[in-house]
Amino acid sequence: MASAAAVGALALTMVSCAESERGEGGGGEGGGGESTFTFGAAGAPEMFDPLYATDGETFRVTRQMFQGLLGIEPGSAEVIPELATEWTSNEEGTEWTFTLRDDVTFHDGEPFNAEAVCANFERMYDQNEAGRVAAEYWGYVMGSFSDDPDGSLYQGCEAADEFEAVVTISRSTSGFPTMLTLASLVMQSPAAMEAGDANGIEAQGEGFAFPEYAQNPVGTGPFKFVEYDQADGTVSLEAFDDYWGDAPASSELVFRVIPDESTRRQELEAGSIDGYDFPNPADWSGLEESGNSVEVRDPFNIFYLGLNPEANPQLKDLKVRQALYHALNREQLVQTQLPEGAEVATQFMPSTVSGYNTELAAYEHDPQRARQLLQEAGAEGMTLTFAYPTEVSRPYMPDPQQLYEALRTNLEEVGINVDVKTASWNGGYLDNVTAGKYDAYLLGWTGDYDSAFNFVGTFFGNLKENDFGTEVMPWGKQLADDLQAADAVVDEDERAAAFEEINRQIMEEYLPGLPISHSPPALVVGPDVEGLIPSPLTAEEFSTVSVGGQ
Repeated sequence: MASAAAVGALALTMVSCAESERGEGGGGEGGGGESTFTFGAAGAPEMFDPLYATDGETFRVTRQMFQGLLGIEPGSAEVIPELATEWTSNEEGTEWTFTLRDDVTFHDGEPFNAEAVCANFERMYDQNEAGRVAAEYWGYVMGSFSDDPDGSLYQGCEAADEFEAVVTISRSTSGFPTMLTLASLVMQSPAAMEAGDANGIEAQGEGFAFPEYAQNPVGTGPFKFVEYDQADGTVSLEAFDDYWGDAPASSELVFRVIPDESTRRQELEAGSIDGYDFPNPADWSGLEESGNSVEVRDPFNIFYLGLNPEANPQLKDLKVRQALYHALNREQLVQTQLPEGAEVATQFMPSTVSGYNTELAAYEHDPQRARQLLQEAGAEGMTLTFAYPTEVSRPYMPDPQQLYEALRTNLEEVGINVDVKTASWNGGYLDNVTAGKYDAYLLGWTGDYDSAFNFVGTFFGNLKENDFGTEVMPWGKQLADDLQAADAVVDEDERAAAFEEINRQIMEEYLPGLPISHSPPALVVGPDVEGLIPSPLTAEEFSTVSVGGQ
């Protein structure tokens, strides 16, 4: 019987046998535009090394500079070739051979080849203590780092030929090699990483001190890094003349950090920026009447209230977690705070993902039941340290403060004392969540690709590396083991059924967090902008975008 990975390989090989459709010109052939595309970013990037990034605002920038072995077809969730032209596996699905493009160079002029691929994998795998905390995506998908080889999915990489790299993994999984489309697992210049001490990350207070390389990134993408002016809040990129594909439609790409959504709209109307993400749903019609284009993406996300029983032991009690859920008036929240097309969530994934359990009903808003459960648990009048992020808008969370105030009001109505905490998105909030500083917090997730494991596996599949404190729960290890087992099931229907059962258990028996909603996020561009391809993954690539027909 073929492994799950081998089955995935069969489907992917149908795509990978053809060359990428990104362009065969190489060296910038096909010409490029002279325009500058200026985008209003909702938050500041933390730094520019994708391995250590965890947030969409950082990835929005790095996605324009870096590429992976596999990519995502613009405008869809389909896996396509990128720096690898094809890939195959052995029967067990544990040894993967990647045939590489032979016309790619890094922005520093260094060659891209199999040795560079292996240098990247080994660099990601071999992290110090701070790096093992910061490199969350690697931890999520690979399980562990070089300090724990037995727990690692990644086992090694060999350059079999100049343009043929062989990656070995410990077991078959439906997630490999699709996980190589992740924005964190892209290819970076080994020479630049060595010169900039890329792995020299250090813990600093509640966050990290990043090495020089993290401010001087070097990839293979259509744009290369110019500078980050923190005082001015701008990141500047320019077209890479030796890019292997079609030359970018704009010669320059600028990101202006504008945390306030209303200010982003004013800047667009004034012509100071050419587009921005997450416009207020109430503004969509007005923006379009002004001649702008509002592009509404399909919802492929989950917004949730995370819970941490390590920070607050009262949250170990299922009745307490159920009480919190019954306290939330999510239907009203969706109707009043989220865009048209948003839905109340019944589980930690959207309905379009295989493994979604259609039998699960939404928890009802029932304040009386919430008070009763709190009384039964001896948790009446409990205090909850509850946090939300500032200076950011997210696809699932367009206005964090408004959403927070609505949920906070619901909790206080059933007698819960809320200790309000805030921090800016990349100024401590994400680090504080990872460090377990909050009892409860608002976060969400936009899928990286169409996979149940990419949702629930990311949240709960790694017992030691998750933000829900499942390591202290009696069912935490069982849930992690069940997720790993479901991910390895060969038959697609059986795998879907396994995830449906896990989703039932998560919602009815475990309830590690509280799924809130799914939202269709939008982005808006001015009337002179052409070539934008909206992504359901909110993973737009701007190389096709031009301004004013230039």
